[in-house]
Amino acid sequence: MTDTDNRLRSKAARLRHLEHILYNAPNGLSVIELAKRCGVHRRTIYRDLDALAESGAPIWQHNGKYGIDRNEYLATIRLNLHEAVALFFAARLLSHHSDEHNPHIVSALNQLAAGLPDQTIADHIARLANIVRDRPPHPHYIQTLEKLTRAWADRRMVRIRYRPPNRPLTEREIAPYFLEVVRMTPGVYVIGYDRLRDDVRTFKVERIEHAELLTEHYTIPKEFDPYDHLAHAWEVMNEAAVTIHLRFSAQIAPRIRENRWHHSQQLTENPDGSCDLHLTVGGIREILSWVLSWGADVEVLEPEELRLEVINHARRILTHYNTTS
Repeated sequence: MTDTDNRLRSKAARLRHLEHILYNAPNGLSVIELAKRCGVHRRTIYRDLDALAESGAPIWQHNGKYGIDRNEYLATIRLNLHEAVALFFAARLLSHHSDEHNPHIVSALNQLAAGLPDQTIADHIARLANIVRDRPPHPHYIQTLEKLTRAWADRRMVRIRYRPPNRPLTEREIAPYFLEVVRMTPGVYVIGYDRLRDDVRTFKVERIEHAELLTEHYTIPKEFDPYDHLAHAWEVMNEAAVTIHLRFSAQIAPRIRENRWHHSQQLTENPDGSCDLHLTVGGIREILSWVLSWGADVEVLEPEELRLEVINHARRILTHYNTTS
C-alpha cells in the first residue's frame, strides 16, 4: 500500500470519527473541542468539516459550535448478503409489530431497500414498506413517539399525561432512560425516572394522551442498565422475580421444545412425552396471557397465585358456554 493510500485511509477514518462525534453531540462542539477529541490541529478540523458538508452531511454552525442535524442525517452502511438477510428478518418483525401507518418505518424500509445490492431482498423489503404505508394512520401516536425519541436522544425531560387502563389520568414529568418494543403483545414502552413517583417507571406509549418536550436536561445514572433492568421481565414489567413451573401436554410439547421462550428457561422431559418448563420472570401479570393461550395443553404447577388466576379464568370462560341442555 502506498503512502497516498495510507493518507486517504487515515483521512476517511478521521472523517468517520468526526461525523460520529458530531452526531452524538446534540448541542454541538467548538472547533477546539473537536480538535482535542480527534487529536489533530484546528485547521484540520475546519478542512474536515468542509469535506463532510461537501459529502452531504447536514452540518450546522451556531455561536461558534458545530453539529449535525439529526432530522436530516442519513447514515451510510455496507452489507454483505447474509447481513442483508438478517435485516430482512428484522424488517419482517418490524412490519408485524407496527399495526398503524408509521412514516418513519416506511422511510427506513425504503432507504434500506434502495441501498441493498441484492434485488430480490430489496424488492421484498420495499413491499414491506408498502404494507406499513397502507395501514391506518395514527398521527397522535407518531407525534408522541417522536417527542419521546427526541427527549431520549437529547436527554431532555418530557411532561406527559398518562391514562393506564381502568385508572385515572395523571400528569408526570419523566426522564426517558430507554425505549423498548415488546414481542408478545405489540407495543412500545418508555422506561425512565418518574418525578411523580420518585422512581423508575414504565409507560406504554399508546396510553400517553399528551407529551410536551421540556428544556430541562437530565443524566441517566451510571448504575442504570436497561438490560439488567429487564433481565427477569417476561416482556417489559420489572417486578419481583417469581419461579414459574408449567407442564405442557405431549401434543403441544414439540412446539415448546423448538423455541427459546425466555433466557431463564429450563426444560424437563417426562416419560409420557409431556415436558415441564421452568422459568424465573418478573411477576405473573405479563406471562398470564401467554399461559392462557395454550388452553388445556398446559397446567400451572407453581406458583399458586398463577394457578388460581388460570382456574378463575377457566371458570369465567365456562360460564359463557355453560348450557342447561
